[in-house]
Amino acid sequence: MLLRQWLAEAETALQALAQQDPQATDLKFEASRLWADVLNKNPASERLYLEQPLSDADLNSLNSALQRRATGEPLAYITGRWWFWDLELEVAPCTLIPRPDTELLVEQALQLALPADAQVLDLGTGTGAIALTLASQRPQWQLTAVDYSADAVALAERNRCRLQLENARILQSDWYQAVAGQRFDLILSNPPYIDAEDPHLTQGDVRYEPLTALVAAEDGLADIRQICTQAPAYLQPGGWIYLEHGHQQHEAVQQILQQAGFIDVSSRRDYGGNWRISGGRLPR
Repeated sequence: MLLRQWLAEAETALQALAQQDPQATDLKFEASRLWADVLNKNPASERLYLEQPLSDADLNSLNSALQRRATGEPLAYITGRWWFWDLELEVAPCTLIPRPDTELLVEQALQLALPADAQVLDLGTGTGAIALTLASQRPQWQLTAVDYSADAVALAERNRCRLQLENARILQSDWYQAVAGQRFDLILSNPPYIDAEDPHLTQGDVRYEPLTALVAAEDGLADIRQICTQAPAYLQPGGWIYLEHGHQQHEAVQQILQQAGFIDVSSRRDYGGNWRISGGRLPR
């Protein structure tokens, strides 16, 4: 079978998935990504291979991956890699899949007037996406990334080592536990913020992602409240905090931040126009 033929068949096979999962809309892209990632090819070179026959081994590998995707398994978990900002990251079912909306936290951090040698803390780092991106963009900053999951910590450390980012460290920690007594110029977090009864938990990729990284008590605000309430003890005077949250939670998060003593509290919309991150700073 030629690659061109397999790609066409893959698109057809994924059409049923698209009817069930509104997130799976770009079938041509998904078929191409499966080919490139499973066979370790450069996606930009696809046209060079279109008329070349696939070996039996390659065909078996591609069809196995296609079957998994057709049943709804996230593309990122099948290929074991995903992109965030300009980094290629290893991913696994022990962590959330990095999403473009979370890049807003990186964008916001890069816009702040922080010290040249800023100390930055990333709470609940998962793949390490936020911390490692900032470490690559600001080599003089020192990034500390923590996660409660030992598997997530090991994965983030593999990403750090592969990217050779010596200005980042990955620690296992229950939120601030492992950084007791330390102060930071900026705290960032994409914590669990989905209510346990939210119907979105039964849709799309989140069906396969770890619930501990998605779901929080108190209408999804429990972890956000803990992070914000404890943050002043870990920030320098004038230090900043920004968190990702649900699109209907920005007013509640702003209130939590203000109650914790933060000023200049504000929220920003994501690329889809939904309220997505909120933050503020401590008085000097």
